[in-house]
Formats: sequence, C-alpha cells, structure tokens
Amino acid sequence: MGQKVHPIGFRIGVIRDWESNWYADKDYSKRLYEDHQIRTYLKKRLMNAAISRINIDRQADKLRVTLHTGKPGVIIGRGGRGVDEIKADLERKFSKQVNLNVQEIRQPDLEAQLVAESIAQQIEKRIAPKRAIRQAIQRSARVGARGIKILISGRLNGAEMARKESDKTGKIPLHTLRADVDYGFAEAGTTYGNIGIKVWIYRGDILADQRRAAKENVAPEPFMPRQPRRAEDRDRERAGGSGGGYGGGGGRGRG
Repeated sequence: MGQKVHPIGFRIGVIRDWESNWYADKDYSKRLYEDHQIRTYLKKRLMNAAISRINIDRQADKLRVTLHTGKPGVIIGRGGRGVDEIKADLERKFSKQVNLNVQEIRQPDLEAQLVAESIAQQIEKRIAPKRAIRQAIQRSARVGARGIKILISGRLNGAEMARKESDKTGKIPLHTLRADVDYGFAEAGTTYGNIGIKVWIYRGDILADQRRAAKENVAPEPFMPRQPRRAEDRDRERAGGSGGGYGGGGGRGRG
C-alpha cells in the first residue's frame, strides 16, 4: 500500500494535517478551485523564493495564506514591501480579504520539494544528473535525514531512449504511518524534453505524544520504562491472598 499512494496523502489525519483548512456545505468545488488558483499564482510569481508548501485557512470571506519558504527575504522584500504587493494582488484578483504570513524553513535540505526543485535547476544548467543527486543526498544526510531516496527519469544526458536512475541512503519506511516521510516532485525542462525528479526524505518517527504536544505547544512527557518487580514484592502480593485476575483486587479466594 505504501508503495502505491502519495506519501503525504497516506499520512493525512495521522501525523500530517491538511494544507487547506476550511469547511463548506455549498460551493465546495468553487473554493477548492480557488485554492488551486492561489497556489498556482503564488508558485509562478515566486518561482525563485524556494516555496515548499502553501497553507490556506478560510473564515467567511477572509483568507489566511501561509507561505513556507527557504528564502523569506525574497518574498518580504525591502521594508516588507514585497508582502504588501502580493497581498494587494491577491485581494484584487480574488475579491477577498487576505492575511499573508511568511514562515521560514530552517533546514531546506530536509524539505523534499525544495531538494527536488534544486536538482531540477541544476539539471537545467547542464550539470550531470548523477552528480546533482549525489550532492543532494550528501547535504540532506549531513543535516540529519534518516534516509533519502531520489529517482529521476527522462532522456538523461540527451540519450535517445528515456531511462531511470535512482540513488538512496538510509531507509524509507513508506508503509509505516508514524514515519515522517516527506515527498517532492519537480520537472527540469531541457532541450531534449522534461526530466522528472522524485524525492523521498525520512526525517524520523512522530509519536502520538509528540503530535499532541506540538498542537498544544507543551513539552511531551518523557518516556519512563517499566521497572521489573522485585522478588520480595511478588512474595508480598502472593501472601496478600490476591484472587484470580491480574489486578488481584476483588477476586474470590479458594478458601
């Protein structure tokens, strides 16, 4: 199953949340298409801003758009002028009040979408695909990735027949729902046609306590292993006349 579905969609509701957070009884398709238009417009306008994902929240006729980017300075501009211009354009284009937020990605080498786009840019600059893949894997492993896999396909180096090449390090547990596996896809436009790049990055496990703590902004409780019972404790419990069952309380003795 994990090999056949989108790694992010497979984990929605378990360790990941939706990128569009709103509810609609009516006009669902209209709002969904509007979200698609917003993302397409922002991706096209901010092509060089290293945007990994765009979160959209709705409240009545208000939109809250959060841009997760590895280059916040490109979006913000001098004195915040860039954010104001993008906000004004969105309000004029979609006729809604827009609140635009920019959130910086501290480690871009752990974001699969940014890694895929970086490899695509290098291939477009005629850098050897194998070299671009190897360097991307080394950078991600250096900043703490537990595993990374990269697959490229197309007419590599101008070959007459398309082929696939892949490389990986570490492990990519696609079937494990608690595993934080990020996925990204990009295309490199070359004179011989498009080359597709797929990237999977395993960043560790997200347990239920960590997920709940992240939502409530509190520190998770430390895991305390269960201590084995001592022999004298077991003898004391037996002398107490515990009845049937594991708890020992309320059981009926043999008499």
